[in-house]
Amino acid sequence: MTRPFASCDRPNAVWCIDFKGKFRLRDGTWCHVLTVVDAYSRFLLRAEVVKQPTGREVERVLDGAFTEFGIPTAIRTDNGPPFASTGAGGLTTLSVWWLQLGIHVERIQPGKPQQNGRQERLHRTLEEVVGTPATNARTQQRAIDVWRRVYNEVRPHESLKLRTPDAVYERSSRRYPCKLKDTRDTTHEPDEVYRLDNNGRLRWHRRWIHISNALGGAFVGVWRTRDSWTLFDVHFAGIPLGTFDTEQLPRGLRIPRRRRLKDGEVSGMSLD
Repeated sequence: MTRPFASCDRPNAVWCIDFKGKFRLRDGTWCHVLTVVDAYSRFLLRAEVVKQPTGREVERVLDGAFTEFGIPTAIRTDNGPPFASTGAGGLTTLSVWWLQLGIHVERIQPGKPQQNGRQERLHRTLEEVVGTPATNARTQQRAIDVWRRVYNEVRPHESLKLRTPDAVYERSSRRYPCKLKDTRDTTHEPDEVYRLDNNGRLRWHRRWIHISNALGGAFVGVWRTRDSWTLFDVHFAGIPLGTFDTEQLPRGLRIPRRRRLKDGEVSGMSLD
């Protein structure tokens, strides 16, 4: 699925998220900094040192951010893990969680970080505090926290007419925690909806077809491909995952090759 970039015309319309390139602290350990910024106000919601750039760490950080600031309309990322994968639908456990929260998931075009330009600019500014690494993760986080406060509350931004991000940003009206959205596609017949097992496998006529580890326990739609008796398409909440052939079930799910995006397009997913 593709669409133009979402309009960043208000706070919480789009949050941008990414990891700052890793660097070594003075104790010899690697440091990863996860940043989350509101695209409209440039308000830096989170800048946190994490042990590893994993989906579990991102979820932990976002759980705190959602609790404090509410839920955005969309989250924009690059195409790398843990935000995206090369598997069915490009889904990860993290992106499935976002979709279930009712968040649009946007991915920039591969090799074009400028499409997430606000974050790229932020990371260059972040060099002010991480350019000279601290002794360890704890002292690095303390230094980042002080810098973040100045960035949000003291430093004016030209793009904000010399206002500070804190003066422009306001919390989202969508509160968290919230009930997860039902991922079943109600536009199709009930017998076309299947629930995957906890390993993301589809039970089809006494055979198991692996769909996606990220979709363990989720509902998918399965219906016959037009003009074919043996090909079946698999979808998750309107997102095409792939096709399987009943005459070649051992080959499993065939994942379609992703179309190369045009300039100004962003890969997007939504339960809406």
